[in-house]
Amino acid sequence: MIIALDIGGTKLAASLINDNNIIIDSRRSSTPKSGCADDLASALEQLIAPLLNQASAIVVASTGIINQGRLTAVNPDNLGGLNDFPLQTTIEEISGLPVQLLNDAQAAAWGEYCQLERPCKSMAFITVSTGVGAGLVINGELQTGLTGLAGHAGHTTVDPQGPKCGCGRSGCVEALASGTAIGKLAGEIYKKNLDAKAVFERFHQGDQNAQMIIDRSAQAIAILLGNMKALLDIEVVVIGGSVGLAEGYLARVRYFMEQQPALFQVDITPARLGHEAGLKGAALWASQ
Repeated sequence: MIIALDIGGTKLAASLINDNNIIIDSRRSSTPKSGCADDLASALEQLIAPLLNQASAIVVASTGIINQGRLTAVNPDNLGGLNDFPLQTTIEEISGLPVQLLNDAQAAAWGEYCQLERPCKSMAFITVSTGVGAGLVINGELQTGLTGLAGHAGHTTVDPQGPKCGCGRSGCVEALASGTAIGKLAGEIYKKNLDAKAVFERFHQGDQNAQMIIDRSAQAIAILLGNMKALLDIEVVVIGGSVGLAEGYLARVRYFMEQQPALFQVDITPARLGHEAGLKGAALWASQ
């Protein structure tokens, strides 16, 4: 069995997975927000320690860019300001086991690709949650890129006049569509702290401001998908994440997708692995 470890901006998750890709045991904790490397290392150690005596290896699906064993962040805010973290060495020292690393959206993309009802050669996976991550499978191969950047579609620009993104660019998809962006705009409009979940509650109650906030997010994702269709001629897009899978969200993405010319429209389907996509995808990728 292996331990699949999911490192996200909000939570850390570790699962013991057997060779049939079935989760035997799972544990979760919150991602430290201090920006301190020691705090993240300590949280990871506490999370995986109870599973170590049953595992022979660890595979990690992490937010950010994975390059030569180190974790760097396109948007450091998503990891509480942490950047350039020696992830592989840290986990190897904690566990004493061999470790493989993969970006979490790339891992989820592979997991969802393996679950498609209708086989295809080219697919994109988009996760809309704390940030906006993405993964690409082109001609049946998961794309990681020379430096691990491949698939970071959340940091493509859809509105040059849009808000500044934590990556340093303006008008990124992430700055408009993520759960963080939803909460930030809600705070400006309602003059109080509201997270994405609270905004969706108001959205379902017919609140016009909440509808505008959710529509801004959905429209940014739809524009992104049209761009990806034009660039890569992808056959299907799988959407996941806490925002992406929120009730009513995909319907709004599809609505804005249908406003584009037919040539740039693409089939959209919800993630089948849900919140386990990164964990199971990483395990499947490691077992190739």
